[in-house]
Amino acid sequence: MAEAVKWGILSTADINRKVIPGAKASPKVELVAVASRTQDRADAYAREWGIERAYGSYDALLGDPEIEAVYISLPNTLHCEWSIRAVQAGKHVLCEKPLSRHTDDVESAFDAAERAGRLLSEAFMYRHNSQTKRLKELVDDGAIGELRLIRSAFSYGLYEQDNIRLRTDVEGGALMDVGCYNGSGSRRLGGEPERAFGEAWFGPSGTDWVFAGTLRFPNDVLATFDCGTALAERDELEAVGSEGSLFLDDPWHCTEPVIEVRREDGVERIELEREDSYRLELENLSDAIRGEAELLLSRDDAVGQAWTLEALYESATRGAPVEL
Repeated sequence: MAEAVKWGILSTADINRKVIPGAKASPKVELVAVASRTQDRADAYAREWGIERAYGSYDALLGDPEIEAVYISLPNTLHCEWSIRAVQAGKHVLCEKPLSRHTDDVESAFDAAERAGRLLSEAFMYRHNSQTKRLKELVDDGAIGELRLIRSAFSYGLYEQDNIRLRTDVEGGALMDVGCYNGSGSRRLGGEPERAFGEAWFGPSGTDWVFAGTLRFPNDVLATFDCGTALAERDELEAVGSEGSLFLDDPWHCTEPVIEVRREDGVERIELEREDSYRLELENLSDAIRGEAELLLSRDDAVGQAWTLEALYESATRGAPVEL
């Protein structure tokens, strides 16, 4: 096995608690450093998680010549900026989703990565899970006939208006926080959309608290979804075809990986082994760095995702469909 890739983390965001265990469990990943905005915060975080090095600024971590790759879990508005800084410092980058809803910024980040000869990937962890791969295989193999409709939901309740997920200054909101999964999952099955239509309720914080969208894909495939930060907790995805449907009760976290194949003659349950999706995304980039695998999520997917989010927001603002 190739030598483990040395990783650092930019920020002490809450999402790290899901990523760090997978990093520590993997022989392909060596988590050696974390950075925060202050040295005290970085020191405390490093002690808490057993991380060797702590840096009191993000630039200081990027200046460490031994670190090969970084995981960026900063607020949404800083994703592309620090991805660019990281690749320019010679680091490969796994950036937390969504990379951005501004397509030009995503293009700029990948341009910078290509100039630096470094890899950049958007951290949609569910895409690395075998449940997602099996779903795509079933659709492609005609398990439900011709794909006609993709239906999904992702929501939860959050009402603390100063929470980063509800702040307009960092581009929070339901579509960016959880609806990006709906867009990504729909695109995984339908391809790249030709038209987008969105409707939103903008809550007291100014962000979209509930968002509903429709996407039209080639071959007359449609997708509908809803997401929210002011709804009951829900997460599901269903691919509906001419001869049946494929239903996932846990499409994004993949903690209970089961695909129900629903046809007129009954329901078949396909149960899969549990996997740590966060570990898998770290390992994919590590393998790609060592030349042992292709990057699963690279430029084309990230740009397509940004286009979709940008179009949905534009549609919700204008009150009219947007052609892509």
